[in-house]
Amino acid sequence: MNTTETLKEKLKLFLKIMLPVLVTQLGMFSMTFADTVMSGNYSADDLAGVAIGSSIWVPINTGLSGILLAITPIVSQLVGAKKKGEVPAAVIQGSYLALIISILVLMAGFFSLNPLLNNMQLEPYVRGVAHDYLLALAWGIIPLFLYSVLRAYMDALGQTRVSMFITLIALPINVALNFLFIYGKWNFPELGGVGSGVASAITYWVILAISILVVIKVHPFKTYGLFSRMVQISPREIKLILTIGIPIGLSIFFETSIFSAVTLLMSSFDTITIASHQTAMNFSSFLYMVPLSISMAMTIVVGFEVGGKRYRDAKQYSRIGTSLAVSMALLFGIILFFFRTEIAGIYSKDPEVISLASSFLIYALFFQLSDAIMAPIQGALRGYKDVNITFIMSLVSFWIIGLPTGYSLANFTSLGAYGYWIGLIIGLAVGALSLASRLFYVQTKKFPQNKPA
Repeated sequence: MNTTETLKEKLKLFLKIMLPVLVTQLGMFSMTFADTVMSGNYSADDLAGVAIGSSIWVPINTGLSGILLAITPIVSQLVGAKKKGEVPAAVIQGSYLALIISILVLMAGFFSLNPLLNNMQLEPYVRGVAHDYLLALAWGIIPLFLYSVLRAYMDALGQTRVSMFITLIALPINVALNFLFIYGKWNFPELGGVGSGVASAITYWVILAISILVVIKVHPFKTYGLFSRMVQISPREIKLILTIGIPIGLSIFFETSIFSAVTLLMSSFDTITIASHQTAMNFSSFLYMVPLSISMAMTIVVGFEVGGKRYRDAKQYSRIGTSLAVSMALLFGIILFFFRTEIAGIYSKDPEVISLASSFLIYALFFQLSDAIMAPIQGALRGYKDVNITFIMSLVSFWIIGLPTGYSLANFTSLGAYGYWIGLIIGLAVGALSLASRLFYVQTKKFPQNKPA
């Protein structure tokens, strides 16, 4: 990371950091995409089972990983303030926290998974796939959370290309393992949708192993001596991470869980509707990788500038990121409108699934603009370490406004499943507007510029 003076220099540095983050996010998402597509081509029932399993796991994963994302603004501000000697302790304590979180998740899953699935109106085969998929995925929880910490550390140093290369190495491994375990090729067991969970768990261990080697052997990470000595667990340091991380994690959880909640509520519909909804939602999530990547890059650059008390530069980065995200959203909206049937056909060969998924994708158009405003602003606020009000706004936008609206429209009007999508659109729009107002307050009141804009 280095300081910049002109907008051109800022845009160049921002793209240098953001583009590898985008490739990394697309790579990580492609693993889920491969799970969905390959399970869908195995059978619609397996696709539905993986959809239910993913809907339970994704908000838990993203919410708890969000807590560990606190490492990014902590490290970036330390580097910006030239306090590099404090970086290793923060990362090690983050790793301890990742282990604690992993154990708690495994314990919670042991006691709650069966009761949760039993209370859902699922066909027996779909329920079995969802259960066994999550059971297989559980073997990869520890390496996944540990990798989240190491990736946050690498990205906070501005070395986003490193995590990109790690993901690009892991992606073909994941696809190959999916091929072996879903379809039972080369004498491997034919597990259907459950095989995608097995493949993901193995891949997470591979990613962690590569990441550990990188931070030990590769410059500039090795200069920090991350694992050069034993460090005792520090309740004070972990409390600091949690103080920043819990609001981040809750904010992400409130946003991602509403999408999963909608999928779970749709379990009362038939298998075709569940599979179609998952198809449209999965592709919407794919497009979301762009504003999400911009958001993650914003946390790095804004955190670096705020650490150095360069508030004018931090504000300029927030404008660059939001403008870029909105421009990309308009482009994706056009593509989505004209090629929605072809997109649905990638996920399934079932004509009913393709037809219904194409209809759902029309609603996904309206996700794009709100996401393009909301995600970059969230990233900027995390760079300022302004996270407490954000999660309250997310709670209100999604769970008090969005989900109740969607439920009412789906169950008390003729809209049916489409009502849930309208509720999601309303929740996203409210979230985008409220976060924009918060960023304006933070930049004008809490961090006034030290130089004219």
